This record gives sequence, C-alpha cells and structure tokens, in this order.
Amino acid sequence: MTRLGVVSGLWRYPVKSMLGEACDYIEIDSRGIVGDRIFAIRDADGKIGSGKTTRRFRQIDGLFGFRAVSGEPAPQIIFPDGRRFPGDDPRIHAALSETLSLPVTLAREEGVSQLDSGPVHIVTTASLAWLRAALPDARVDERRFRPNLLIDVAGAGLIERGWLGKMLRIGKSVQLHVNRSTERCRMVTLAQADLPVDSRVLTRIGRDANLCFGVYAEVVVPGRIARGDHITEP
Repeated sequence: MTRLGVVSGLWRYPVKSMLGEACDYIEIDSRGIVGDRIFAIRDADGKIGSGKTTRRFRQIDGLFGFRAVSGEPAPQIIFPDGRRFPGDDPRIHAALSETLSLPVTLAREEGVSQLDSGPVHIVTTASLAWLRAALPDARVDERRFRPNLLIDVAGAGLIERGWLGKMLRIGKSVQLHVNRSTERCRMVTLAQADLPVDSRVLTRIGRDANLCFGVYAEVVVPGRIARGDHITEP
C-alpha cells in the first residue's frame, strides 16, 4: 500500500453553516460523519440557511457568529453574545430569529440530506501551503474551508486533486472513495472567530484553481477515524 498522509485534524459541524468543533476522533457511517450537519437553520419557506442562495439554500448572514457543539438529543448552540441554548430548548427558535432578524427554526434533518455535495470533505496541508504561498499576507486557515478531515501531506500543491477516482484507506478499517472536487463560494471569504473577511481567498482560488479547493469522498467502509491515523492507497 502507498502511504499518502496522516490525519492531522478532524472537524464536525452539528448545525449546517455554523462554526463547529474540533474532534480527536469521529465515527463514520454510510451518510458521512456521524452528527455532521444533522441540524440546520430553516426559514419560513423551508429553505436551509447557508452562505449562498440556491434552489435548496438561502443566504442568511450571521450564521458564522454561532458555534454548535454536539449533544443529545440536540446540539448546544453558543450565540454571538455568549448565551448557550440546548437545541431542544423551546426558546431556541425565537432566540435565533431575534438574533438573525429573520423568522427561522432549528430543524433536524428529515429524509433529504442537508450535506452540500458529498458525505466527507477533505483538505490537505499541501493545498493550504500552496494558497499561503500565493497569498503570503492573508490568514489562510483550514477553518475557512470547513473540512471534516485535514490530511497532513508534505509539500505545497493541490495534492488531493490527484486522488480523484481513488480509494483511500484510513486507519485500520475506513475506506473512502474520492469522487469530486469541492467548488468554493463566498463562504471562504467570510469572517469567523479570529479570521477576518478576505475576498482575495476566493479570487485566487477562482483564478488559479477553477474555484476548486479540496475534495469530497463517499463512504465505502464505515468505522472510526482518529487523529494520527495514516492514509494509504490500497
């Protein structure tokens, strides 16, 4: 087997388009990361809150001001002012609507997946190094790209593009099939936590990488992934 890299970061986003949580390990099933984007903000028309507007999604500004932390039966939501509400608190809908200045509800996924374009989202340190070299005075950080897996790979370049169509083995059991590139939108330019607004990030990816940065993969064999697990090509 060919060794490709090592898992150096794991992320889960319990509420779509809110900030998420770094993890030491994650469980993967046929849907993807267990608990990932299992909840979403929905407007009065049932559209899912996002950083863009499409047939399914509605651009709702301000979602990056919230952080979601996994919990049962619903995640805990940390508001921009520091307030915390369990997702099953009956006050959550009114509190979200007031803060976002828009009638919304916190809704659990039912039937149709709330994932964007693929079950597992992968970015490599090599791609981040490539973008840092192109934008040396920008804050290029994995959090801008909201991956589930950050893979430590030597060098600088869009390495994961070469993984398209390949099977990846992660740790002892998990197998993923890399099936498409990740097309980027304005979300990578938005401020979040200590990262400032920076339109140059999307402009550079558009100019030099045809708006693609990172890849999606589908789950072939589920299981557990932990930080430090090796990535190999069978």
